[in-house]
Amino acid sequence: MNVPAPAGIATLVAYIATIPAANLAVTHFGAVPVGFGYAAPAGVYMVGLALVLRDLARESAGRGAVLAAIAVGTVLSYFLSTPALAVASASAFAVAEIMDFAVYEPLRKRGLLIAMLASNAVGLLADSILFLKLAFGSLDYLPGQILGKAWMTLAAITALTLLRRRKQATV
Repeated sequence: MNVPAPAGIATLVAYIATIPAANLAVTHFGAVPVGFGYAAPAGVYMVGLALVLRDLARESAGRGAVLAAIAVGTVLSYFLSTPALAVASASAFAVAEIMDFAVYEPLRKRGLLIAMLASNAVGLLADSILFLKLAFGSLDYLPGQILGKAWMTLAAITALTLLRRRKQATV
């Protein structure tokens, strides 16, 4: 078994933390505005960040580690939020991961950022639909979910792009 480098471990820990953090935010804050008059469950921003961290964790630690991270995050969510929310979240993360994998892996050859953008688009839609249906029995927050996750995905990818350019400029 290959042990990930410290950066891979840090990414996995950050990814794991976003799962219960998202569920805690939903439990304690309910819905929040995401722009353009839309609202979404408060965990939307953490999940948007989780989508990017998942891809980075896959790069540094592998797919198996990401699946294990989902399980660990689910267990933490189960104890920190409500069991129903944890199950809805775990189901949505697992399905989104499978769909993300189908898009990410073939596009990875074209570049990390392209693969991340495309796979996150698919993943955020799958995660949003399944989570909202399981957690709330409704898709009323779907536009807000998509918008909030898209904001976080774009912010994270912009930060990664800037960091990559800065690193290349110093080499």
